[in-house]
Amino acid sequence: MKKLLSLVAGLGLLLGTSALAADTVKIGLMGPMTGAWASEGQEMKQVVELLADELNQKGGLLGKQVAVISEDDAGDPRQASLAANRLATQGIVGVIGTYGSSITEATQNIYDEAGIIQVANGSTAIRLSEKGLANFFRTCPRDDEQGKVATATISKLGHKKIAILHDNTSYAKGLAEEAQANLKGLNIPVVFFDALTPGERDYNTILTKMKAAGPDFVFFTGYYPEAGLLLRQKKEMGWDVPFMGGDAVNNPELVKIAGAAATEGFLFLTPPLPKDLDTPEAKSFVAAFEKKFGSAPKSIYPVLAGDGFRVLAEAIKGANSVEPAKVSAFMKTALKDFPGLTGKISFNDKGDRIGEVYRVYQVNNQGDFVLQP
Repeated sequence: MKKLLSLVAGLGLLLGTSALAADTVKIGLMGPMTGAWASEGQEMKQVVELLADELNQKGGLLGKQVAVISEDDAGDPRQASLAANRLATQGIVGVIGTYGSSITEATQNIYDEAGIIQVANGSTAIRLSEKGLANFFRTCPRDDEQGKVATATISKLGHKKIAILHDNTSYAKGLAEEAQANLKGLNIPVVFFDALTPGERDYNTILTKMKAAGPDFVFFTGYYPEAGLLLRQKKEMGWDVPFMGGDAVNNPELVKIAGAAATEGFLFLTPPLPKDLDTPEAKSFVAAFEKKFGSAPKSIYPVLAGDGFRVLAEAIKGANSVEPAKVSAFMKTALKDFPGLTGKISFNDKGDRIGEVYRVYQVNNQGDFVLQP
Protein backbone atom coordinates (compact mmCIF):
# COMPACT_ATOMS: atom_id res chain seq x y z
CA MET A 1 0.00 0.00 0.00
CA LYS A 2 2.83 2.42 0.91
CA LYS A 3 4.53 1.74 -2.43
CA LEU A 4 1.26 2.35 -4.27
CA LEU A 5 0.71 5.65 -2.43
CA SER A 6 4.28 6.73 -3.18
CA LEU A 7 3.80 5.88 -6.86
CA VAL A 8 0.56 7.87 -7.00
CA ALA A 9 2.13 10.82 -5.20
CA GLY A 10 5.14 10.76 -7.50
CA LEU A 11 2.94 10.59 -10.58
CA GLY A 12 0.86 13.52 -9.27
CA LEU A 13 3.99 15.56 -8.69
CA LEU A 14 5.29 14.77 -12.16
CA LEU A 15 1.99 15.76 -13.78
CA GLY A 16 1.59 18.78 -11.53
CA THR A 17 4.97 20.26 -12.40
CA SER A 18 4.64 19.62 -16.12
CA ALA A 19 2.56 22.69 -16.97
CA LEU A 20 4.04 22.83 -20.46
CA ALA A 21 2.42 19.52 -21.33
CA ALA A 22 -1.04 20.79 -20.43
CA ASP A 23 -3.54 22.26 -22.85
CA THR A 24 -3.70 25.40 -20.74
CA VAL A 25 -1.31 27.61 -18.83
CA LYS A 26 -2.50 27.34 -15.25
CA ILE A 27 -2.14 30.22 -12.80
CA GLY A 28 -3.25 29.91 -9.19
CA LEU A 29 -5.05 32.46 -7.08
CA MET A 30 -5.11 32.24 -3.30
CA GLY A 31 -7.15 34.73 -1.29
CA PRO A 32 -9.58 35.11 1.62
CA MET A 33 -12.81 34.29 -0.20
CA THR A 34 -14.46 33.74 3.19
CA GLY A 35 -13.75 35.00 6.69
CA ALA A 36 -13.14 38.50 8.04
CA TRP A 37 -11.37 39.67 4.86
CA ALA A 38 -13.79 38.06 2.41
CA SER A 39 -14.47 41.31 0.55
CA GLU A 40 -10.80 41.45 -0.42
CA GLY A 41 -10.61 37.84 -1.57
CA GLN A 42 -13.84 37.92 -3.54
CA GLU A 43 -12.77 41.04 -5.39
CA MET A 44 -9.31 39.53 -6.02
CA LYS A 45 -11.08 36.66 -7.78
CA GLN A 46 -13.16 39.05 -9.89
CA VAL A 47 -10.12 41.07 -10.93
CA VAL A 48 -7.87 38.15 -11.84
CA GLU A 49 -10.58 36.26 -13.72
CA LEU A 50 -11.50 39.40 -15.68
CA LEU A 51 -7.86 39.91 -16.71
CA ALA A 52 -7.53 36.24 -17.64
CA ASP A 53 -10.64 36.47 -19.82
CA GLU A 54 -9.23 39.53 -21.59
CA LEU A 55 -5.90 37.77 -22.11
CA ASN A 56 -7.60 34.68 -23.52
CA GLN A 57 -9.59 36.82 -25.96
CA LYS A 58 -6.23 38.02 -27.30
CA GLY A 59 -4.91 34.48 -27.74
CA GLY A 60 -3.73 33.56 -24.25
CA LEU A 61 -0.10 32.73 -23.49
CA LEU A 62 2.33 30.72 -25.61
CA GLY A 63 -0.54 29.72 -27.87
CA LYS A 64 -2.58 28.30 -25.01
CA GLN A 65 -5.54 29.53 -23.02
CA VAL A 66 -4.98 30.63 -19.42
CA ALA A 67 -6.90 28.89 -16.64
CA VAL A 68 -7.17 30.50 -13.20
CA ILE A 69 -7.42 27.98 -10.36
CA SER A 70 -8.66 29.58 -7.14
CA GLU A 71 -8.38 28.45 -3.53
CA ASP A 72 -9.80 30.06 -0.40
CA ASP A 73 -7.32 30.66 2.44
CA ALA A 74 -10.09 32.17 4.66
CA GLY A 75 -7.54 34.62 6.07
CA ASP A 76 -6.25 31.83 8.31
CA PRO A 77 -2.70 30.38 8.30
CA ARG A 78 -3.89 26.80 8.73
CA GLN A 79 -6.43 27.05 5.93
CA ALA A 80 -3.80 28.79 3.80
CA SER A 81 -1.41 25.86 4.20
CA LEU A 82 -4.12 23.45 3.05
CA ALA A 83 -4.99 25.72 0.13
CA ALA A 84 -1.33 26.01 -0.90
CA ASN A 85 -0.88 22.24 -0.80
CA ARG A 86 -3.93 21.81 -3.02
CA LEU A 87 -2.70 24.39 -5.51
CA ALA A 88 0.76 22.85 -5.56
CA THR A 89 -0.68 19.69 -7.13
CA GLN A 90 -2.59 21.51 -9.90
CA GLY A 91 0.24 22.10 -12.36
CA ILE A 92 0.27 25.88 -11.87
CA VAL A 93 3.18 28.03 -13.05
CA GLY A 94 2.66 30.54 -10.27
CA VAL A 95 0.15 31.74 -7.72
CA ILE A 96 -1.21 35.22 -7.07
CA GLY A 97 -1.75 36.07 -3.38
CA THR A 98 -2.34 36.40 -0.72
CA TYR A 99 -3.63 39.40 1.22
CA GLY A 100 -2.35 39.03 4.82
CA SER A 101 1.35 38.73 5.63
CA SER A 102 0.96 35.98 8.23
CA ILE A 103 -1.19 34.04 5.75
CA THR A 104 1.42 34.39 3.01
CA GLU A 105 4.14 33.34 5.44
CA ALA A 106 2.29 30.10 6.15
CA THR A 107 2.50 29.19 2.45
CA GLN A 108 5.91 30.41 1.32
CA ASN A 109 7.85 27.22 1.95
CA ILE A 110 5.13 25.09 0.33
CA TYR A 111 5.33 27.02 -2.91
CA ASP A 112 9.12 27.30 -2.76
CA GLU A 113 9.59 23.55 -2.32
CA ALA A 114 7.18 22.92 -5.20
CA GLY A 115 9.10 25.33 -7.45
CA ILE A 116 6.07 27.58 -7.89
CA ILE A 117 6.30 31.36 -8.29
CA GLN A 118 4.33 33.32 -5.68
CA VAL A 119 3.31 36.96 -6.22
CA ALA A 120 1.77 38.41 -3.07
CA ASN A 121 -0.57 41.37 -3.42
CA GLY A 122 -1.09 42.68 0.11
CA SER A 123 1.61 41.07 2.24
CA THR A 124 3.95 43.87 3.26
CA ALA A 125 5.88 42.30 6.17
CA ILE A 126 9.60 42.87 5.64
CA ARG A 127 10.78 39.39 6.56
CA LEU A 128 8.83 37.71 3.76
CA SER A 129 11.46 38.76 1.23
CA GLU A 130 14.45 38.31 3.54
CA LYS A 131 14.40 34.52 3.41
CA GLY A 132 16.25 34.12 0.12
CA LEU A 133 13.31 32.43 -1.64
CA ALA A 134 14.06 32.51 -5.37
CA ASN A 135 10.45 32.56 -6.56
CA PHE A 136 8.81 34.99 -4.13
CA PHE A 137 7.61 38.39 -5.40
CA ARG A 138 5.12 41.03 -4.35
CA THR A 139 3.40 43.89 -6.12
CA CYS A 140 2.71 45.70 -2.85
CA PRO A 141 5.52 47.63 -1.12
CA ARG A 142 7.24 46.63 2.14
CA ASP A 143 6.55 47.84 5.66
CA ASP A 144 9.86 49.65 5.95
CA GLU A 145 8.64 52.01 3.21
CA GLN A 146 5.27 52.31 4.93
CA GLY A 147 7.02 52.96 8.25
CA LYS A 148 8.94 55.85 6.73
CA VAL A 149 5.77 57.42 5.31
CA ALA A 150 3.99 56.96 8.65
CA THR A 151 6.83 58.63 10.54
CA ALA A 152 7.07 61.51 8.07
CA THR A 153 3.31 62.07 8.35
CA ILE A 154 3.37 62.11 12.15
CA SER A 155 6.34 64.49 12.14
CA LYS A 156 4.69 66.79 9.60
CA LEU A 157 1.52 66.96 11.70
CA GLY A 158 3.59 68.00 14.72
CA HIS A 159 2.46 65.35 17.20
CA LYS A 160 4.68 64.80 20.24
CA LYS A 161 3.29 61.82 22.21
CA ILE A 162 2.48 58.76 20.12
CA ALA A 163 0.58 55.58 20.92
CA ILE A 164 1.18 52.57 18.66
CA LEU A 165 -1.28 49.69 18.70
CA HIS A 166 -0.88 46.47 16.71
CA ASP A 167 -2.46 43.00 16.67
CA ASN A 168 0.59 40.68 16.87
CA THR A 169 0.27 39.50 13.25
CA SER A 170 3.42 39.43 11.11
CA TYR A 171 2.29 42.52 9.23
CA ALA A 172 0.94 44.64 12.07
CA LYS A 173 3.70 43.95 14.58
CA GLY A 174 6.41 44.48 11.97
CA LEU A 175 4.96 47.82 10.88
CA ALA A 176 4.52 48.90 14.49
CA GLU A 177 8.16 48.12 15.25
CA GLU A 178 9.32 49.98 12.14
CA ALA A 179 7.35 53.06 13.16
CA GLN A 180 8.57 52.86 16.73
CA ALA A 181 12.21 52.72 15.63
CA ASN A 182 11.76 55.58 13.16
CA LEU A 183 10.04 57.78 15.74
CA LYS A 184 12.84 57.11 18.21
CA GLY A 185 15.29 58.31 15.57
CA LEU A 186 13.34 61.59 15.39
CA ASN A 187 13.16 61.89 19.19
CA ILE A 188 9.36 61.67 19.12
CA PRO A 189 8.28 59.75 22.25
CA VAL A 190 6.17 56.61 21.95
CA VAL A 191 4.18 56.65 25.21
CA PHE A 192 2.20 53.47 24.51
CA PHE A 193 3.08 50.30 22.59
CA ASP A 194 0.82 47.26 22.89
CA ALA A 195 -1.33 44.75 21.01
CA LEU A 196 -5.02 43.89 20.90
CA THR A 197 -6.54 40.50 20.12
CA PRO A 198 -8.07 40.35 16.62
CA GLY A 199 -11.66 39.20 16.32
CA GLU A 200 -12.93 40.53 19.65
CA ARG A 201 -16.00 42.76 19.81
CA ASP A 202 -15.12 45.03 22.74
CA TYR A 203 -11.91 47.08 22.80
CA ASN A 204 -12.86 49.46 25.60
CA THR A 205 -10.23 47.99 27.93
CA ILE A 206 -7.31 48.61 25.56
CA LEU A 207 -8.70 52.02 24.62
CA THR A 208 -8.95 53.03 28.30
CA LYS A 209 -5.41 51.80 28.95
CA MET A 210 -4.13 53.69 25.91
CA LYS A 211 -5.99 56.88 26.88
CA ALA A 212 -4.36 56.78 30.32
CA ALA A 213 -0.92 57.04 28.66
CA GLY A 214 -1.91 60.48 27.37
CA PRO A 215 -1.02 60.27 23.66
CA ASP A 216 -1.87 63.11 21.28
CA PHE A 217 -1.92 60.74 18.29
CA VAL A 218 -2.56 57.01 17.77
CA PHE A 219 -1.12 54.84 14.99
CA PHE A 220 -2.99 51.55 14.60
CA THR A 221 -1.22 49.04 12.39
CA GLY A 222 -3.83 46.26 12.28
CA TYR A 223 -6.71 45.47 9.93
CA TYR A 224 -9.97 47.23 9.06
CA PRO A 225 -12.43 45.10 11.12
CA GLU A 226 -10.63 46.00 14.34
CA ALA A 227 -9.95 49.57 13.21
CA GLY A 228 -13.66 50.12 12.64
CA LEU A 229 -14.52 48.91 16.13
CA LEU A 230 -11.77 51.00 17.72
CA LEU A 231 -12.99 54.16 16.01
CA ARG A 232 -16.63 53.52 16.93
CA GLN A 233 -15.87 52.67 20.57
CA LYS A 234 -13.41 55.56 20.89
CA LYS A 235 -16.16 57.95 19.82
CA GLU A 236 -18.66 56.33 22.19
CA MET A 237 -16.30 56.89 25.13
CA GLY A 238 -15.81 60.55 24.13
CA TRP A 239 -12.09 60.35 23.34
CA ASP A 240 -11.27 62.63 20.42
CA VAL A 241 -7.59 61.84 19.93
CA PRO A 242 -6.70 61.58 16.20
CA PHE A 243 -6.05 58.13 14.74
CA MET A 244 -4.07 56.94 11.72
CA GLY A 245 -4.03 53.45 10.25
CA GLY A 246 -1.70 51.43 8.08
CA ASP A 247 -2.64 50.12 4.66
CA ALA A 248 -4.65 47.17 6.03
CA VAL A 249 -7.45 49.52 7.11
CA ASN A 250 -8.03 50.54 3.49
CA ASN A 251 -11.42 48.96 2.88
CA PRO A 252 -14.93 50.49 2.58
CA GLU A 253 -16.08 48.09 5.30
CA LEU A 254 -14.17 50.32 7.74
CA VAL A 255 -16.84 53.03 7.47
CA LYS A 256 -19.69 50.52 7.67
CA ILE A 257 -18.28 49.09 10.91
CA ALA A 258 -17.43 52.41 12.57
CA GLY A 259 -20.01 54.74 11.04
CA ALA A 260 -19.23 57.88 9.06
CA ALA A 261 -19.23 60.12 12.15
CA ALA A 262 -16.58 58.01 13.89
CA THR A 263 -14.32 57.78 10.84
CA GLU A 264 -14.38 61.49 9.90
CA GLY A 265 -10.81 62.82 9.96
CA PHE A 266 -9.23 59.35 10.20
CA LEU A 267 -5.95 59.13 8.29
CA PHE A 268 -4.46 56.04 6.69
CA LEU A 269 -1.59 55.01 4.44
CA THR A 270 -2.10 53.02 1.27
CA PRO A 271 -1.10 52.63 -2.34
CA PRO A 272 -3.40 54.83 -4.48
CA LEU A 273 -7.04 53.78 -4.51
CA PRO A 274 -8.56 52.50 -7.78
CA LYS A 275 -10.42 55.79 -8.31
CA ASP A 276 -7.13 57.71 -8.13
CA LEU A 277 -5.18 55.56 -10.60
CA ASP A 278 -4.43 57.68 -13.65
CA THR A 279 -2.47 55.46 -16.04
CA PRO A 280 -4.08 54.45 -19.36
CA GLU A 281 -3.86 50.80 -18.31
CA ALA A 282 -5.68 51.52 -15.04
CA LYS A 283 -8.42 53.59 -16.67
CA SER A 284 -9.08 50.88 -19.24
CA PHE A 285 -9.15 48.19 -16.55
CA VAL A 286 -11.47 50.13 -14.23
CA ALA A 287 -13.87 50.76 -17.14
CA ALA A 288 -13.91 47.04 -17.99
CA PHE A 289 -14.46 46.12 -14.34
CA GLU A 290 -17.33 48.60 -14.02
CA LYS A 291 -18.93 47.24 -17.19
CA LYS A 292 -18.83 43.65 -15.92
CA PHE A 293 -19.55 44.11 -12.22
CA GLY A 294 -21.47 47.38 -12.08
CA SER A 295 -18.98 49.39 -10.02
CA ALA A 296 -15.28 50.14 -9.77
CA PRO A 297 -13.05 47.97 -7.55
CA LYS A 298 -13.58 48.94 -3.91
CA SER A 299 -10.06 48.12 -2.68
CA ILE A 300 -6.58 48.54 -4.10
CA TYR A 301 -5.39 45.07 -3.04
CA PRO A 302 -7.42 43.18 -5.63
CA VAL A 303 -5.95 45.60 -8.20
CA LEU A 304 -2.49 44.73 -6.90
CA ALA A 305 -3.47 41.06 -7.40
CA GLY A 306 -4.32 42.04 -10.96
CA ASP A 307 -0.85 43.51 -11.32
CA GLY A 308 0.55 40.23 -10.03
CA PHE A 309 -1.33 38.35 -12.73
CA ARG A 310 -0.22 40.80 -15.42
CA VAL A 311 3.49 40.73 -14.52
CA LEU A 312 3.45 36.93 -14.31
CA ALA A 313 1.80 36.72 -17.72
CA GLU A 314 4.29 39.20 -19.15
CA ALA A 315 7.21 37.19 -17.75
CA ILE A 316 5.87 33.91 -19.15
CA LYS A 317 5.58 35.57 -22.54
CA GLY A 318 8.98 37.27 -22.28
CA ALA A 319 10.75 34.11 -21.14
CA ASN A 320 8.79 32.07 -23.70
CA SER A 321 8.49 29.44 -21.01
CA VAL A 322 6.48 28.29 -18.02
CA GLU A 323 9.57 26.95 -16.26
CA PRO A 324 9.61 28.84 -12.94
CA ALA A 325 13.37 29.42 -12.95
CA LYS A 326 13.23 31.09 -16.36
CA VAL A 327 10.11 33.09 -15.57
CA SER A 328 11.52 34.20 -12.21
CA ALA A 329 14.81 35.25 -13.80
CA PHE A 330 12.92 37.31 -16.37
CA MET A 331 10.93 39.05 -13.64
CA LYS A 332 14.08 40.03 -11.76
CA THR A 333 16.36 40.98 -14.63
CA ALA A 334 14.35 41.81 -17.76
CA LEU A 335 11.01 43.14 -16.48
CA LYS A 336 11.71 46.86 -16.12
CA ASP A 337 9.13 49.61 -15.63
CA PHE A 338 6.28 47.36 -16.69
CA PRO A 339 3.14 49.52 -17.09
CA GLY A 340 1.14 48.13 -14.20
CA LEU A 341 -2.34 49.14 -13.16
CA THR A 342 -0.86 50.76 -10.05
CA GLY A 343 2.14 52.32 -11.81
CA LYS A 344 5.46 51.15 -13.17
CA ILE A 345 6.63 47.79 -11.83
CA SER A 346 10.12 46.40 -11.50
CA PHE A 347 11.52 43.95 -8.95
CA ASN A 348 14.84 43.75 -7.12
CA ASP A 349 16.74 40.52 -6.52
CA LYS A 350 14.65 39.81 -3.41
CA GLY A 351 11.41 40.00 -5.37
CA ASP A 352 10.38 43.30 -3.81
CA ARG A 353 8.73 45.98 -5.87
CA ILE A 354 10.99 48.94 -6.56
CA GLY A 355 9.86 52.53 -6.03
CA GLU A 356 7.62 54.60 -3.79
CA VAL A 357 3.96 53.61 -3.75
CA TYR A 358 2.36 54.82 -0.50
CA ARG A 359 0.02 57.80 -0.23
CA VAL A 360 -1.87 59.42 2.66
CA TYR A 361 -5.68 59.43 2.67
CA GLN A 362 -8.24 60.99 4.99
CA VAL A 363 -11.88 60.02 5.55
CA ASN A 364 -14.27 62.94 5.06
CA ASN A 365 -17.65 63.54 6.73
CA GLN A 366 -19.39 61.46 4.05
CA GLY A 367 -17.18 58.44 4.67
CA ASP A 368 -15.24 58.96 1.42
CA PHE A 369 -11.51 58.27 1.20
CA VAL A 370 -9.78 61.44 0.01
CA LEU A 371 -6.19 61.54 -1.29
CA GLN A 372 -4.12 64.12 0.57
CA PRO A 373 -1.70 66.49 -1.19
